[in-house]
Amino acid sequence: MAKLYRKVTRKPAQPPGTVEFTGSKKTDDVVITVIDYKDGEFEERRVADVAACLPFRDTDSTTWINVDGLHDIETLKVISDHFGIHPLVQEDIVNTHQRPKVEDYDAYLFIVTHMLSATVGPFDIHSEQISLLLGPNFVISFQEKPGDVFEPVRERLRVGKGRIRGWGADYLAYALLDAVVDHYFTILERAGELIEFLEEELLETPDPTHLQLVHHYKREMILMRRAVWPLREVIGFLGRAETGLIQDRVSPFLRDVYDHTVQVAESVETFRDMLSGLQDLYLSSISNKMNEVMKVLTIAATIFVPLTFFAGIYGMNFEHMPELAWKWSYPVFWVFILVCAGGMLTFFRRRKYL
Repeated sequence: MAKLYRKVTRKPAQPPGTVEFTGSKKTDDVVITVIDYKDGEFEERRVADVAACLPFRDTDSTTWINVDGLHDIETLKVISDHFGIHPLVQEDIVNTHQRPKVEDYDAYLFIVTHMLSATVGPFDIHSEQISLLLGPNFVISFQEKPGDVFEPVRERLRVGKGRIRGWGADYLAYALLDAVVDHYFTILERAGELIEFLEEELLETPDPTHLQLVHHYKREMILMRRAVWPLREVIGFLGRAETGLIQDRVSPFLRDVYDHTVQVAESVETFRDMLSGLQDLYLSSISNKMNEVMKVLTIAATIFVPLTFFAGIYGMNFEHMPELAWKWSYPVFWVFILVCAGGMLTFFRRRKYL
């Protein structure tokens, strides 16, 4: 289960721009891959030394540098020094608990988003921060571990499908953000199926484990909401930004991603409302079952009250009770008791209490 509130490992009162890794070490080695392309040309390779990716800053092609692993601060510093990355940006890259945001540093844009993934068994959503640096001819992406949702973008670059090779780094950044948002729909589809199944189970056989699932799903939707809602502002800013780093021809595509982000946010809110309704449904079902039990017990007690009354009268130890000396008193008493109980049951059935 994902934690809604994470422990802050960063020391307080540090100077601004202090680069200190606060995430979890999810990979032993830093893996750097470089994709460099322009019309008719394409190169993809993994570099063993960070210095091998530095010359791409000054080429006339478009370069995507992807860094897997943030615990090696020296690697980040080498890249930052060469590409002129502000110390505050370096600090935010290794502080993996950032809110999705975008910051304009004139020479480049710094974008933070969250890539979500969900386990197949128990529905747990995992969030990983993706930091993007968009420059005139490059995009640098940072993440904690290998494995992401960008493989469709890489495949489009390899085969030269669509306009991605012919356009610049701004379109590449759009494609990466679009891949992140599109993966949200996959998680929402899975969540919708589980919530619908849970609703059917609650209607048929409400169980305490169902209430635990409702609370679990609500926590996961809160985590997803934290990733999606700020991202709307980020995409909206990129679509309206008056900067030379994003050309006008890319703006319609960013607006399309913004629409998708709004759709995801609305779906998350819908699921949260459904889960709140399921919680109320469970409590209502349990209350109704309890009311049914109490009704049966109340009717049984009501029937036995007069029977107990008559049994108490004839159980008294008075010496002179004429009925006790009568030969047929015992069977008559039983007939009276059965008639009284049967009459009360008939009355309750006619009033539809049973």
